Amino acid sequence: MRGISLLLIGVGLVACTTTAAQQQPFRSAAKQQQFDRMLAGKVAGAPQSCLPHYSSNDMVVVDESTIAFRDGSRRVYVNHMMGGCSNLGGPYALVTKQFGSANLCRGDIGQVVDLTNHFTVGSCVFGDFIPYTKPGA
Repeated sequence: MRGISLLLIGVGLVACTTTAAQQQPFRSAAKQQQFDRMLAGKVAGAPQSCLPHYSSNDMVVVDESTIAFRDGSRRVYVNHMMGGCSNLGGPYALVTKQFGSANLCRGDIGQVVDLTNHFTVGSCVFGDFIPYTKPGA
């Protein structure tokens, strides 16, 4: 009986470590360089629960868990999707619908849509928006 308990605990620990390793998003070297250039010379500010509607137009997909919104050249908002967002990027688009306000907020759900065939291939939940701003701007 004790052997079975130890075996179950061991299997549980392996499952936890495998899951944590799988949650790391793949980011190509080119995407990492693009992300680094966007944040170069900028400092992270306090996380915000909503992104102003005027800042949500210039979206850049960094990887399946990270999206950046450029607000001109002086500010970038970075969002790490809660739980990731499979199929984000490539031939698919992220479609959002705001309810109650024009802002994009933490907890809002985005749908990943195949624009050619007009069907949903995934969905994601937005996390906090972290503003990166040039010092003194």
